Amino acid sequence: MTSTAQQIEHAIAGAGRRLTGPRRVLAEALLTLGDHFAAEELMQAAPGVGRATVFRTLRMLQDSGLVCQVVLDDGRTVYRLGSEEHHHHVVCSECGAVADVSSARLERTLSAISVETGYEVDAHRLELYGRCPECRAASR
Repeated sequence: MTSTAQQIEHAIAGAGRRLTGPRRVLAEALLTLGDHFAAEELMQAAPGVGRATVFRTLRMLQDSGLVCQVVLDDGRTVYRLGSEEHHHHVVCSECGAVADVSSARLERTLSAISVETGYEVDAHRLELYGRCPECRAASR
């Protein structure tokens, strides 16, 4: 799904938050940042918007499903505009590319783990690390 500023603004309003000037600036800035970005890059793309507003807005958009948080293999946290559907990530350890992955089999496994442990799982995150097809081809 390709997000638009209007979809981002709608998610903000849908979260019961006011659509302030700084949040409008963030909605526009998010669309300029590419596949994945650090919170600091969003702050640079939206000068004048306070750090707390950036992080609160990122959290709000994560809760709505429009922004995903991804932990890279070096431990850095980045964000990306994503699909509202539940998914996981495959991260290239070489170039840092991130792809969304949906798997019914994986979801069944996660449900089985919940049954086996007796835990009611509220949330989870899964990132898989490896080398993308482009990096593998370049090393041949």
